[in-house]
Amino acid sequence: MTTPLTVLQLIEDTAAQLEAAGLSLANGFGQGTLNAFDEAAWLVLWRLGLPLDDLDGVANQPVDQQNQARVATLLGARISSRKPLAYLTNEAWLQGVPFYVDERVIIPRSFIAELIVDESIDPWLSESTHQVLDLCTGNASLAILAAMAYPDVVIDAADISADALAVARINVDKHGLADRITLVESDGLAACTGLYDLILCNPPYVNAATMAALPAEFKAEPALALASGSDGMDFIRSLFLTAARHMSENAVLVLEIGNERENFECAFPTLEPLWFETSGGPDQVLLLTRQQLQ
Repeated sequence: MTTPLTVLQLIEDTAAQLEAAGLSLANGFGQGTLNAFDEAAWLVLWRLGLPLDDLDGVANQPVDQQNQARVATLLGARISSRKPLAYLTNEAWLQGVPFYVDERVIIPRSFIAELIVDESIDPWLSESTHQVLDLCTGNASLAILAAMAYPDVVIDAADISADALAVARINVDKHGLADRITLVESDGLAACTGLYDLILCNPPYVNAATMAALPAEFKAEPALALASGSDGMDFIRSLFLTAARHMSENAVLVLEIGNERENFECAFPTLEPLWFETSGGPDQVLLLTRQQLQ
């Protein structure tokens, strides 16, 4: 009779299979995990119904053959479909908070979430900060994290995609925030009627060359939420034309641009934003004041 594997052994075996299948950070990770072991841990612990944040506590727990088979089935789907694991589990975590996801939205991974939770944005807020906009909200994860961090604000969560807003509704209701978060179907700022004290925006910003080279996992995400013209700046150009008129006097815009700083600076050479330090580096997220955008 085969000796049951422990949870840790099963994770290690799963990680080895992911690596053997050719998955890597450049070819399939980056949508919740950054390496094969973390991806395997997420896959195994989720499939077994074990806490995702307590591997040490369950590492030596035996896994019977039936449950090993269940893990193998999910692993097979992950490798053969090249779908992100979050789509296979319908769950993603951001800053320790769980969110429902499916193919209608990109998988939440914004560095703005870090800045909300670690209070990096707080110096630009005040007692008069009440109206917040999460533009390009996707599954509403940033809006929800902002509502949790700033209990005195109300938030408009806007997206051009009705499908994305349907997912956002699931998450807003899941976290009991329907009284503070209003979902708005809007092409950019077109249908946003508020005068906002803070705008959070993780927009489409991927340039055309990068889009063409994306691995299958990223191509499984809605292109509408990723692609933004030849240099990745098309949405941002449009945003900057009207952003100031939607901002209160002391408002700020916190904008994520990923790895597009060079294209951003080429497109907007006169702007001098503040750049935040994040786990992704010092050039992923920037801040602009209303005065700079006028």
